[in-house]
Amino acid sequence: MMRGRVAYAGAIHEAYPHVDGVRLADGRVRREDEMVWLAPIEVGTIFALGLNYAEHARELQFNKQEEPLVFLKGPGTVLGHRGVTRRPADVTFMHYECELAVVIGQTARNVTRENAMQHVAGYMIANDYAIRDYLENYYRPNLRVKNRDGGTVLGPWFVDAADIDDVTQLELRTFVNGTRQQHGNTRDLVTGIPALIEYLSGFMTLAPGDVILTGTPEGIVNVNAGDEVVCEIDGLGRLVNTIASDADFGRA
Repeated sequence: MMRGRVAYAGAIHEAYPHVDGVRLADGRVRREDEMVWLAPIEVGTIFALGLNYAEHARELQFNKQEEPLVFLKGPGTVLGHRGVTRRPADVTFMHYECELAVVIGQTARNVTRENAMQHVAGYMIANDYAIRDYLENYYRPNLRVKNRDGGTVLGPWFVDAADIDDVTQLELRTFVNGTRQQHGNTRDLVTGIPALIEYLSGFMTLAPGDVILTGTPEGIVNVNAGDEVVCEIDGLGRLVNTIASDADFGRA
């Protein structure tokens, strides 16, 4: 089942896809643009993978790491479908990252990869923006690169794991102003989902609602204020986001 969360008419509602837009839990059907979209779930700890697609690592001239490159993200980074992400005026290279987001459904501690998928509740699309100007190095991602307010777009739907036939064969696509700029497939993950859960749960406890962003494929271009960025993943929907300037946010 696909389900999301929206704010409409002064309340927060669970929402579902409908041929005419969105159906609220109370039965009302409304257009997508009539509501404010929230992240589909109450998000716990966010684990983000860097350079987890081989072609993307080569694109950035990075040699293969010995273990997963993981960092944490704060709750203020999260933004919903159709949200607006700020592009700082002092940067020259800001790019999207279409990613499969894995949502933990059961407490996981010292889980083997053979049992790891039992701990997955479902999946979402993520668009996790990066600002390369602020990057110190790939082994120590600067907080300013990956922990910016509204820089991690999640949604529009949470999809139950049981509804995805094969999570290792999902196509990812990113469009900027209608032109496809990024394309990949989850079969090309350097470290797959079971191995990631085994790795993370080996030294810390994963809790329900925790989210693992599994990395982005090759195909990165700079985005500017006014650009519309759309990320698609097979079976998970279409995540829309708009870039805005400092001035749009009331910053000099």
